[in-house]
Amino acid sequence: MLQYKTIALAATVALLSAVNTPNGPKPKTKVSVNTVKKVLSYKVDAGQSKLTWLAKKVTGEHAGTINVSAGSLDLDKGVLKGGSFDLDTKTITVTDVADKETNAKLLGHLKGDDFFAVEKFGKASFKITNVTSSAKGTYNVKGNLTIKGITHEISFPATVKQEGNKVIAN
Repeated sequence: MLQYKTIALAATVALLSAVNTPNGPKPKTKVSVNTVKKVLSYKVDAGQSKLTWLAKKVTGEHAGTINVSAGSLDLDKGVLKGGSFDLDTKTITVTDVADKETNAKLLGHLKGDDFFAVEKFGKASFKITNVTSSAKGTYNVKGNLTIKGITHEISFPATVKQEGNKVIAN
């Protein structure tokens, strides 16, 4: 009976040695890791959102706003990743000209066919194609701006701040 226990103990020690030695057989295991990106899309509140514009020319510049009619910003853990916007060109305003008559003249010119042609093209759009972070919450945003059916790539600096369930972009 003693011999039987010794043989069983020797067999167990030999088996354990084969598994634990560097030259022994290695267990084959497959490890699968799924990384889930948590990009959250925040819908634009059209009632509180405006695009501020600045147009420069040889003799000066003009500024104003256009209402954002729809859109979203995509963030991953508070970091801007993408987004898009629709702009209601019929709502364009001029904010730098105080004289009502001059303002109305410039506004009529901007809404006319030689600029935005708002009656024919009531919507412009912007789609983010690339975002580069320059500091926490500060980005260089690149994207495609489409006005009157013509698309051009533009870039601009932006700040994006997440406050709870809200995102504020400037």
